[in-house]
Amino acid sequence: MDIKRNIYLNTVTIDEALNKVKKAIDPTRLMATETIPAQEAASRITAGPIWSKYSSPTFHSAAMDGVAVKAEKTFAAREGSPVVLKKDTDYIEVNTGNPLPPGTDCVIMIEKIVKQDEESILIEAPAFPWQNVRRVGEDIVATELLIPQNHELSAYDVGALLSAGIWDVEVSEQVKIHVIPTGDEVLDFTKKPVPRPGQVIESNSQVLTSLAKQWNCQVQRTPPVLDNPEELKNALRSALDSPAHIIVIGAGSSAGSKDYTRRIMEEYGTVLVHGIKAMPGKPTLIGMAENKILIGAPGYPVSSVICFEQIIRPLAYWLSGKYPPQPETIQARLTRKMPSRLGMEEFIRVSVGRVKDDYVATPLARGAGMITTMTRAQGITRIAQDLEGLVRNKNIEVELFRPRKELDRVLVAVGSHDNTMDILTNELMGMDNPIHLASTHVGSMGGITAILDRAAHIAGIHLFDPDTNDYNFPFLQKYAPDLKFKIVNLAIRHQGLIVSKGNSKKISGISDLTRKDIVFVNRQRGAGTRILLDHHLKQSGISPDEVNGYDEEEFTHMAVAVNVLSQTADCGMGIMAAANALNLEFVPIAKERYDLLIPDYSFNEPKVEVLLDLINNSSFKEKIRKLGGYETDLTGQEMKKGIPGF
Repeated sequence: MDIKRNIYLNTVTIDEALNKVKKAIDPTRLMATETIPAQEAASRITAGPIWSKYSSPTFHSAAMDGVAVKAEKTFAAREGSPVVLKKDTDYIEVNTGNPLPPGTDCVIMIEKIVKQDEESILIEAPAFPWQNVRRVGEDIVATELLIPQNHELSAYDVGALLSAGIWDVEVSEQVKIHVIPTGDEVLDFTKKPVPRPGQVIESNSQVLTSLAKQWNCQVQRTPPVLDNPEELKNALRSALDSPAHIIVIGAGSSAGSKDYTRRIMEEYGTVLVHGIKAMPGKPTLIGMAENKILIGAPGYPVSSVICFEQIIRPLAYWLSGKYPPQPETIQARLTRKMPSRLGMEEFIRVSVGRVKDDYVATPLARGAGMITTMTRAQGITRIAQDLEGLVRNKNIEVELFRPRKELDRVLVAVGSHDNTMDILTNELMGMDNPIHLASTHVGSMGGITAILDRAAHIAGIHLFDPDTNDYNFPFLQKYAPDLKFKIVNLAIRHQGLIVSKGNSKKISGISDLTRKDIVFVNRQRGAGTRILLDHHLKQSGISPDEVNGYDEEEFTHMAVAVNVLSQTADCGMGIMAAANALNLEFVPIAKERYDLLIPDYSFNEPKVEVLLDLINNSSFKEKIRKLGGYETDLTGQEMKKGIPGF
């Protein structure tokens, strides 16, 4: 088989891609019908009209507790001039739901009856025919149209079906999706593998499966197939022979030399679309074979999710005859600018919370392989293909992943990364009224900027000023002179050089960073850790130009540690807890205060009050200490200007 690289056909918009499929596929030929028990029919689509078999009720019945009478016997009744009715002759006692006795045509509520003795009652107001009576067929009349065709059955419809004597119902079959993961590097999650370098655990199929359940679809999965054309052909042939309506080949849709999906599709059918104008998700492939829909989904997790939700979801609903539910949207203020490519619709995951009276949206990392940005996001926004990006503080529309009311439980933290924030996140979610801590890592200076923009409730900061030997206050005085705030300590932490297990290169301090055999990884500009590093470089008389890797930046301590673990770098400046977490070694350099900046607009915020109560809890402090590299002597205390505290 030819193994030349693919080239993209002309990319099209998402709407154009969907329209191409709808013109090429005949859903009436693709989708069959099936007969199922009525009690299992909720959320299914009726294949034809349903006519009632029985009336409901099938008899005249009492709608109230009381007595059944012939209405005309009460016509003379007046207040002060009652009519006397005899038991079993003029009236019969009934309960709600009882059949109406012969010779009666109405029911008088028990509250309207005056008992004269055991055998007679007094009626002081006339009744009228069919008063308080459910007549035959009041709800359903036998032979009438009960439910039309192409109707999505609800739980209430199930009750109507059974009441009308419909035991079985013909419905459109559920959309069936068959997914085929591919890739030499892909491990089958069902075998609980331990990945080696260059290997990944297959999970995209299960993301699709979980989503498809929400769409009321069925999913079948083939175990991962190697990047081998014959194996892929066999897997696709089996899927085409299955009951599947949509066949999804995971990965292999791009332009690499081992991306065979397009060629295999063309052997069995036709490629309709290769490439959509969306980022992430551009490599999406769409084709057809044997009147079935073929999808080539990108391998990167977030790209695959965009393919699933923007392409497969609307097609699944279209085949099923349903209208997809529309996501709840809000208007939110963007906390920083987001550049974008012209000609591509870009999907940006955002963390959203309510700060005072505004919703604020903070963009998360854009990497197509970062599935955790989906788990951390509260919503997603789109940058239209005719825009070069979005400006900071612009109001944007956000499609929410969760109900809007949950946003009031989001505590927005923007600033420096620290592992204690993970403990905070977990502990706050364990409260009787859980609070979701949405923490975005942009460095200490980024945290101050977010507070000035009223885009966060709190900010984690640890900015050391060597001129005053103080933390944070000098920077706030310089960059936020008018801000009213409190500084509360979260922990004292140990900063230093994270090095490999065994420290094979014998790194002992800052002076080793000038060695030619040492590759360093830095934190981003504005991060307190980078400012601390620069201070120690200056003290040691070392220029940043002398440090190999000084310009290589990461946004978290854990990312620095991962660089060392993967041997991308020999060392990096970070906290001891990050080294401990990945079983690395640590060369201590300094202690520092990691504080929470709380602006005046958050002073009376209930979520912040809960957080402050939590960090003063002795159990919480113990959990911080167990991380290693932390001291909690000041945890929960308000800090004062000019007092480093240790």
